[in-house]
Amino acid sequence: MTEGMTSGTAGTTGSPLRVGLVGYGLAGSVFHAPLIAATDGLVLDTVVTSNQERQAQARASFGDGVRCVATPDELWARADELDLIVIASPNKTHVPIATAALKAGLPVVVDKPIAGTAAEARELAALAEERGLLLSVFQNRRWDNDFLTLRNLIAEGELGDVWRFESRFERWRPQPKGGWRESGDPEEIGGLLYDLGSHVVDQALVLFGPAVSVYAESDVRRAGAAADDDTFIAITHANGVRSHLYVSATAAQLGPRFRVLGSQAGYVKYGLDPQEAVLREGVIPAAGEPWGVEPESMWGRIGAGGPSQAFGSGGESPLTGGGRPVETLPGAYPAYYAAVAAALRGTGENPVTAEQAAAALDVLEAARRSARDGVTVTL
Repeated sequence: MTEGMTSGTAGTTGSPLRVGLVGYGLAGSVFHAPLIAATDGLVLDTVVTSNQERQAQARASFGDGVRCVATPDELWARADELDLIVIASPNKTHVPIATAALKAGLPVVVDKPIAGTAAEARELAALAEERGLLLSVFQNRRWDNDFLTLRNLIAEGELGDVWRFESRFERWRPQPKGGWRESGDPEEIGGLLYDLGSHVVDQALVLFGPAVSVYAESDVRRAGAAADDDTFIAITHANGVRSHLYVSATAAQLGPRFRVLGSQAGYVKYGLDPQEAVLREGVIPAAGEPWGVEPESMWGRIGAGGPSQAFGSGGESPLTGGGRPVETLPGAYPAYYAAVAAALRGTGENPVTAEQAAAALDVLEAARRSARDGVTVTL
């Protein structure tokens, strides 16, 4: 099915698509609003937040032309004036708000995780299919610079057959921040397994295909924390690749972001994609301006053997790594909303489908069960 939009101005060439953004916390203000504003053919029409300070922040950032309302219900009353709803509110609200938007005849983008269970994600997908509406999931880490680089290396056969994929999204945050993301209430869908885990699992499935078994270890390490803050996931893919994924807020020494081992070479990359940091500083991507570029000092390395063979006798430090440097491709978060706009106009495909998100949730649910029961779960 080619997903498209059945309301508003999506079919009017040259008319901007009007976006209603639900939620203006970290996700809404740092990621979605700036990327929407930067996308040709999209315009941020309405922000939904009951917080007066956040309403003022939205107007200051995007002009007085941005409407601010307190509840999503005020969007449904104006459904014929809008072309897309973006849901960046707390996780537990994703399913009910997405359901209401689809029933109002509006296409939807939902921040990850789309839902708490794969079954709920598939129910939303079925509703969108029934209504002939776009339902897309914001998995922005598919457009991280390191991920784009690794995907390109694999496609070009630089690593040979990939045997093991190690991916780490680690932080050192010994003091909990509090809030719903660290709540132990299952209804909140908090914890790192569903937060950062949604990213690393999605990336592994995109690179190496379906999972056939999952093993996980999940812990609550920090005093005062109520949700998992140190989690490991092992995936065996149908093609035989093994993915080892780490998400942690308790890593006093950070490991490599990627360590990928193949039959011909390995690739090691340290450091996080720079786009989030720049967006947090209030920078909006602009056409013709450099974006998502990192310095040469941060490039990863590809090769075989390793510095440990020569370390101590003139070799490189193990922290630097062996092999040759590989230029990191620029990160491209703006590409997601450009693809959404194209899909709405019928000139492109949905960049991240709900079915893909459901497959990742199958893995996350299996990981949660594995960690709880101490078993390997077969999918």
